[in-house]
Amino acid sequence: MTTRKEFSIPFSGLKIGAHTFEFQIKNKFFESFEYHEFNEANISVQVQLNKMTTVMELDMSAEGTVNVACDLTNEPFDQAITASLQLVVKFGEEFNDEDDEILVIPHGEHQLNIAQYIYEMLVLAVPPKRIHPGVEDGSLQSEALRKLEELQPKETNKNDKDKTDPRWDALKDLLTDK
Repeated sequence: MTTRKEFSIPFSGLKIGAHTFEFQIKNKFFESFEYHEFNEANISVQVQLNKMTTVMELDMSAEGTVNVACDLTNEPFDQAITASLQLVVKFGEEFNDEDDEILVIPHGEHQLNIAQYIYEMLVLAVPPKRIHPGVEDGSLQSEALRKLEELQPKETNKNDKDKTDPRWDALKDLLTDK
Protein backbone atom coordinates (compact mmCIF):
# COMPACT_ATOMS: atom_id res chain seq x y z
CA MET A 1 0.00 0.00 0.00
CA THR A 2 1.29 3.45 -0.87
CA THR A 3 2.16 5.53 2.12
CA ARG A 4 1.41 9.18 1.96
CA LYS A 5 4.89 9.95 3.35
CA GLU A 6 6.21 9.56 -0.20
CA PHE A 7 4.45 12.80 -1.04
CA SER A 8 6.16 14.89 1.63
CA ILE A 9 8.46 17.58 0.29
CA PRO A 10 11.22 18.56 2.74
CA PHE A 11 11.50 22.25 1.89
CA SER A 12 13.70 23.34 4.83
CA GLY A 13 16.90 22.17 3.15
CA LEU A 14 16.08 23.59 -0.27
CA LYS A 15 17.69 26.75 -1.59
CA ILE A 16 15.59 29.70 -2.62
CA GLY A 17 14.44 29.24 -6.21
CA ALA A 18 12.63 26.68 -8.36
CA HIS A 19 12.68 22.94 -7.65
CA THR A 20 10.96 20.14 -9.57
CA PHE A 21 9.54 16.92 -8.13
CA GLU A 22 7.96 14.03 -10.03
CA PHE A 23 5.55 11.42 -8.74
CA GLN A 24 4.10 8.32 -10.41
CA ILE A 25 0.55 7.64 -9.29
CA LYS A 26 -0.81 4.10 -9.41
CA ASN A 27 -4.10 2.65 -8.16
CA LYS A 28 -2.62 1.96 -4.70
CA PHE A 29 -2.46 5.71 -4.12
CA PHE A 30 -6.24 6.00 -4.50
CA GLU A 31 -6.80 2.88 -2.39
CA SER A 32 -4.91 4.57 0.46
CA PHE A 33 -7.69 7.20 0.39
CA GLU A 34 -10.29 4.40 0.22
CA TYR A 35 -11.33 5.55 -3.25
CA HIS A 36 -12.24 2.57 -5.43
CA GLU A 37 -13.72 4.17 -8.57
CA PHE A 38 -10.71 3.36 -10.74
CA ASN A 39 -9.78 -0.12 -11.96
CA GLU A 40 -6.23 0.98 -12.73
CA ALA A 41 -4.31 4.25 -12.78
CA ASN A 42 -1.13 5.40 -14.47
CA ILE A 43 -0.56 9.11 -13.92
CA SER A 44 2.55 11.24 -13.91
CA VAL A 45 2.48 14.27 -11.61
CA GLN A 46 5.01 17.07 -11.82
CA VAL A 47 5.36 19.58 -9.00
CA GLN A 48 7.22 22.82 -9.53
CA LEU A 49 8.07 24.35 -6.14
CA ASN A 50 9.22 27.95 -6.16
CA LYS A 51 10.70 28.69 -2.73
CA MET A 52 10.95 32.30 -1.64
CA THR A 53 11.94 33.78 1.71
CA THR A 54 8.43 34.08 3.21
CA VAL A 55 6.25 32.04 0.87
CA MET A 56 6.31 29.03 -1.48
CA GLU A 57 4.40 28.54 -4.70
CA LEU A 58 3.46 25.09 -5.93
CA ASP A 59 2.42 24.44 -9.52
CA MET A 60 1.18 20.88 -9.91
CA SER A 61 0.33 19.29 -13.23
CA ALA A 62 -0.78 15.76 -14.01
CA GLU A 63 -1.19 13.72 -17.14
CA GLY A 64 -2.09 10.08 -17.61
CA THR A 65 -4.90 7.57 -17.78
CA VAL A 66 -7.31 5.91 -15.39
CA ASN A 67 -9.22 2.77 -16.23
CA VAL A 68 -12.89 3.28 -15.39
CA ALA A 69 -16.19 1.59 -16.18
CA CYS A 70 -18.46 3.18 -18.77
CA ASP A 71 -21.63 4.64 -17.24
CA LEU A 72 -23.76 3.25 -20.08
CA THR A 73 -22.32 -0.21 -20.75
CA ASN A 74 -20.15 -0.89 -17.69
CA GLU A 75 -17.33 -1.79 -20.10
CA PRO A 76 -13.88 -0.78 -18.76
CA PHE A 77 -11.85 1.73 -20.77
CA ASP A 78 -8.85 4.04 -20.32
CA GLN A 79 -9.91 7.64 -19.68
CA ALA A 80 -7.20 10.19 -20.42
CA ILE A 81 -6.91 12.94 -17.81
CA THR A 82 -4.97 16.14 -17.47
CA ALA A 83 -5.06 18.40 -14.45
CA SER A 84 -3.30 21.34 -12.87
CA LEU A 85 -3.38 23.04 -9.50
CA GLN A 86 -1.68 26.14 -8.12
CA LEU A 87 -1.12 26.44 -4.40
CA VAL A 88 0.50 29.19 -2.33
CA VAL A 89 2.05 28.10 0.97
CA LYS A 90 2.47 30.74 3.66
CA PHE A 91 3.80 30.51 7.19
CA GLY A 92 1.62 31.47 10.13
CA GLU A 93 0.79 30.72 13.75
CA GLU A 94 -1.25 27.57 13.07
CA PHE A 95 -2.22 25.21 10.25
CA ASN A 96 -5.05 26.53 8.06
CA ASP A 97 -6.27 24.95 4.82
CA GLU A 98 -9.68 26.63 4.58
CA ASP A 99 -8.76 28.41 1.35
CA ASP A 100 -8.44 26.24 -1.78
CA GLU A 101 -5.49 28.21 -3.13
CA ILE A 102 -3.64 29.28 0.05
CA LEU A 103 -2.26 26.93 2.66
CA VAL A 104 -0.95 28.28 5.96
CA ILE A 105 1.49 26.08 7.85
CA PRO A 106 3.11 26.75 11.26
CA HIS A 107 6.52 28.46 11.34
CA GLY A 108 8.30 25.38 12.73
CA GLU A 109 7.31 23.04 9.88
CA HIS A 110 10.10 21.69 7.71
CA GLN A 111 8.16 19.57 5.19
CA LEU A 112 4.92 19.73 3.24
CA ASN A 113 2.74 16.71 2.43
CA ILE A 114 0.88 17.24 -0.85
CA ALA A 115 -0.85 13.84 -1.10
CA GLN A 116 -4.32 15.27 -0.33
CA TYR A 117 -3.93 18.00 -2.96
CA ILE A 118 -2.79 15.51 -5.61
CA TYR A 119 -5.71 13.22 -4.74
CA GLU A 120 -8.29 16.01 -5.04
CA MET A 121 -6.77 17.34 -8.26
CA LEU A 122 -6.85 13.91 -9.93
CA VAL A 123 -10.31 12.86 -8.78
CA LEU A 124 -11.78 16.16 -9.97
CA ALA A 125 -10.03 15.80 -13.35
CA VAL A 126 -12.07 12.72 -14.27
CA PRO A 127 -15.29 13.66 -16.10
CA PRO A 128 -18.47 13.08 -14.09
CA LYS A 129 -20.05 11.16 -16.97
CA ARG A 130 -17.76 8.44 -18.28
CA ILE A 131 -18.69 7.18 -21.74
CA HIS A 132 -16.64 4.59 -23.60
CA PRO A 133 -15.20 6.06 -26.83
CA GLY A 134 -16.64 3.06 -28.72
CA VAL A 135 -20.15 4.10 -27.68
CA GLU A 136 -19.67 7.59 -29.09
CA ASP A 137 -18.33 6.45 -32.46
CA GLY A 138 -20.52 3.33 -32.68
CA SER A 139 -17.68 0.80 -32.82
CA LEU A 140 -18.29 -0.85 -29.43
CA GLN A 141 -20.16 -4.16 -29.52
CA SER A 142 -21.45 -5.24 -26.12
CA GLU A 143 -24.40 -7.09 -24.66
CA ALA A 144 -25.53 -3.98 -22.75
CA LEU A 145 -25.70 -1.89 -25.93
CA ARG A 146 -27.64 -4.59 -27.76
CA LYS A 147 -30.13 -4.77 -24.91
CA LEU A 148 -30.50 -0.97 -24.79
CA GLU A 149 -31.15 -0.87 -28.52
CA GLU A 150 -33.67 -3.70 -28.22
CA LEU A 151 -35.56 -1.89 -25.44
CA GLN A 152 -35.53 1.46 -27.22
CA PRO A 153 -39.04 2.72 -28.07
CA LYS A 154 -40.06 1.87 -31.62
CA GLU A 155 -40.99 4.60 -34.06
CA THR A 156 -44.70 4.83 -34.79
CA ASN A 157 -46.17 4.98 -38.28
CA LYS A 158 -47.94 8.12 -39.41
CA ASN A 159 -51.16 6.09 -39.83
CA ASP A 160 -50.94 4.93 -36.23
CA LYS A 161 -50.69 8.54 -35.15
CA ASP A 162 -54.03 9.40 -36.78
CA LYS A 163 -55.83 6.52 -35.11
CA THR A 164 -57.18 7.25 -31.68
CA ASP A 165 -58.34 5.07 -28.88
CA PRO A 166 -62.16 4.93 -29.01
CA ARG A 167 -62.32 5.19 -25.22
CA TRP A 168 -60.97 8.73 -25.46
CA ASP A 169 -63.15 9.87 -28.37
CA ALA A 170 -66.05 10.70 -26.05
CA LEU A 171 -63.82 13.11 -24.14
CA LYS A 172 -63.18 15.12 -27.29
CA ASP A 173 -66.84 16.18 -27.26
CA LEU A 174 -66.20 17.94 -23.93
CA LEU A 175 -63.73 20.36 -25.44
CA THR A 176 -65.40 23.78 -25.60
CA ASP A 177 -62.47 25.63 -27.14
CA LYS A 178 -63.39 24.58 -30.71
